[in-house]
Amino acid sequence: MRASLCVGEYCENAYTVEELGISVCCMEELCYCLKENAFLLDLSIMNDKLADWIGEECKVRELAKQLYPMIHKQGSLSVFVLTILQYVGMYGEEDLKQVEQVLKLKQGAGLSNLEKRKSQIDYMVEKRKYAAAIRGYDMLLETWSTLEAEGRELPAGKVRAAILHNKGVALTGLMLYDKAAEQFREAWQSDPDRVHLDAYLAAKRMELPEDAYVAFAAQNPEFYTESLELEKSMEQFGREWEQQPEYRQLQLRSTWRAEDRQKYDAENERLTTALKNSYRTSVNV
Repeated sequence: MRASLCVGEYCENAYTVEELGISVCCMEELCYCLKENAFLLDLSIMNDKLADWIGEECKVRELAKQLYPMIHKQGSLSVFVLTILQYVGMYGEEDLKQVEQVLKLKQGAGLSNLEKRKSQIDYMVEKRKYAAAIRGYDMLLETWSTLEAEGRELPAGKVRAAILHNKGVALTGLMLYDKAAEQFREAWQSDPDRVHLDAYLAAKRMELPEDAYVAFAAQNPEFYTESLELEKSMEQFGREWEQQPEYRQLQLRSTWRAEDRQKYDAENERLTTALKNSYRTSVNV
């Protein structure tokens, strides 16, 4: 995001982007909403109600005039969204290209409806909206089972494995490692790709106490090589983590606790607020 002058007026009557359930009161809020939720947009965003709000409420009539022809001629979604973003000027070329790529990917040329929907849900995982993503994957797997029972044509089996894997990633984001491990294991059984097996072992490593994981590894000697590689990776991650500013900040807390209680309490408040916000994002519908 770059510095820019405010465009239009701040509105008393908010506009609700119904597809997202988000209300905005100015052009800058609208642009932020469009950029951050690009993968969830569809052609329904292109409507006279939005153009009317931009022209009459925000008083950005020149932009509204540009949007009406796109709406009535059923123009491109990406062109419509980029026209708004470029007019307001909040974002640079790199951000605009990213939005354009996301919208083109959403169109999903050559993808089945299941694959397009999967791509949308994958985007939720990227935005750390884990609970909503999990519900989406469950619905997708239910649809897959229904189509399979009806003998309908389905994408390659790798697609179902990818759905299971990514559901496991979302569960990991909520620290539900036992359930995540189940998804990774099922993905690996469906598609014997090493990435599924590595994720399964990593989830078991996070789920189990160390002695229990050692017992698990002993009971599954077929994973011996992969388990050793996982331990080496975790040691490397640990060393990298110790070089991060966040790690050093946590180390400082022990000093503050003994020497500067006020700073210690302030840091606790900051961390608590950050964790609450992260949790709200992850479970947000």
